Amino acid sequence: MSDTSTPPEEELDDSAAPLVEHLAELRTRLIRSVMAFVVCFVLMFIIAEDAYNFILEPLRGILESRGLPTQIVYNAPQEYFFVLVRVAMILGFAASFPIIAHQLWRFVAPGLYKSEKNAFLPFLFASPFLFALGASFAHFVVTPLAMNFFIGFSDVIPAMTAFLTGQEYLPSAESDELQTVFLGTAKDSLDLSLKFIFAFGLCFQLPVVLTLMGKAGLVSAEGLGNVRKWAVVGILTLAALVTPPDVITQVILFVVVYGLYEISIQLVRWVEHSRNKRLREEGILGEDETL
Repeated sequence: MSDTSTPPEEELDDSAAPLVEHLAELRTRLIRSVMAFVVCFVLMFIIAEDAYNFILEPLRGILESRGLPTQIVYNAPQEYFFVLVRVAMILGFAASFPIIAHQLWRFVAPGLYKSEKNAFLPFLFASPFLFALGASFAHFVVTPLAMNFFIGFSDVIPAMTAFLTGQEYLPSAESDELQTVFLGTAKDSLDLSLKFIFAFGLCFQLPVVLTLMGKAGLVSAEGLGNVRKWAVVGILTLAALVTPPDVITQVILFVVVYGLYEISIQLVRWVEHSRNKRLREEGILGEDETL
């Protein structure tokens, strides 16, 4: 009697086939994403200098208002070129993000239920919008305040000393003393501006992160409300770390991030209400029961 069972080798090949197909699809998605990034990087490099000037516009405004030379220096022949490369890479990723996100979605979506797709899609659109909102807030509000504080710090100590000793304070330009002049480098000036942009862009992701955690059942609106005092401490610590030692800037960051925290609590509460309503309609929960 012949053995009609499948040989072990064929069983292994059959079970490995879906994995090989997934890996092949992943490779295709990665190749398309990388190609989109490379094309966008090349295109963004053309406008990288204009984008660099836009990023440093708050710094230029502060220098101009203080009567300082609106000049940025670089200390190495290749420094300015690589600064523009960094700007082009950031802009290239931002421009190619819709394509990269689409490729990621095409790879992940087949493994999700319809309800999971409907739940995940809004966050895919909300996340870049909130990041752009946070980056804009940093560029137009926080960065000018920070630049003004840092650049004007050379006048703070002499002014305080003159006030405490009862002497007349003369700005460095009118004084016979050694002058401290700001000569910002292209790399360092860009780094500081980008730190604020990314810090606030990530802070504005708080509603997305907490709402997703609420959907997964990892946090609850009641639990988030009960740890408000710890959230206040954490946000104040964050404000002290990512902003200059300037009370106004720290208060602005605290108010904004804490406002996002309160919005997150309401979003999680809405998620819980929608989930309980659906479970009641399915008969899993009673009228007075909640998860």
